[in-house]
Amino acid sequence: MEKWYGSAAVCMNEHGELLMVLQGRPEERKTWSIPSGGKEQDETFEECCIREVKEETGYLADIIQELTVKKGSYDDLHIAYEIHYFLVKMIEGHRLFNDPDNLIHDIAWKSGEEIKTLSLSYPEDRDYLLNYISAAIEKKE
Repeated sequence: MEKWYGSAAVCMNEHGELLMVLQGRPEERKTWSIPSGGKEQDETFEECCIREVKEETGYLADIIQELTVKKGSYDDLHIAYEIHYFLVKMIEGHRLFNDPDNLIHDIAWKSGEEIKTLSLSYPEDRDYLLNYISAAIEKKE
């Protein structure tokens, strides 16, 4: 089974919204996800995360901490995956479609209420993202 490694960025603004991207190939139905992508050779998971945020959104991010690691497999594709999720903060930049693969169609901040009904690229992430938002908001109060 082939192994695939990647990183994903969880970035929340002051309104409790997560930074999300609408993605998909031209012929595909477009779906939402947090900025994420595959790790390149000789790249750390942290470097991958920062690069993916920059490529997909135009923002430069700093890693705050690693949140979780998701492992699994797509048996029908014979691929096992390991994705490292990082909490990040935006430090500069502006919303910009900069994706070299031309797979990003929109960049937006999404609330928990919106995430509940969005068509997600990785539906298994929905509960994790909603729980993260809830915990972060409770911590602020």
